Amino acid sequence: MPVPKKKTSKARSRRRYAVWLGKAKLQAQRAMTIGRAILSGRNTGFYYPKAKSEEEEGEE
Repeated sequence: MPVPKKKTSKARSRRRYAVWLGKAKLQAQRAMTIGRAILSGRNTGFYYPKAKSEEEEGEE
């Protein structure tokens, strides 16, 4: 016979939300760090498509 589940306490729900939010903040921080590295030219450990320069576009 089916039995209703127990309600999750607010403390547990808030703790799970805080963990989720912390992970999201960490990912955002990492993305900003990579973005800053690309813009400053200090990138060494990853690849990304480079935009064509004006000289290359003029030759075509």
